[in-house]
Amino acid sequence: MPPLVEPSLLEILACPNCHSPLREDTEASELVCTDQSCGLAYPVRDHIPVLLIDEARKVG
Repeated sequence: MPPLVEPSLLEILACPNCHSPLREDTEASELVCTDQSCGLAYPVRDHIPVLLIDEARKVG
């Protein structure tokens, strides 16, 4: 499965809420915060990450 976003872009993106790195969840088409205490997942629509806290959902 192709990446949701370009790997070079993923390297510089950070969670808008806590500034931690993000990881891809290709099955859910989301970028997920790697900080367990934050745990927000941001949607990716048409290969464009929607990094708005209001658009994020809490994982788990």
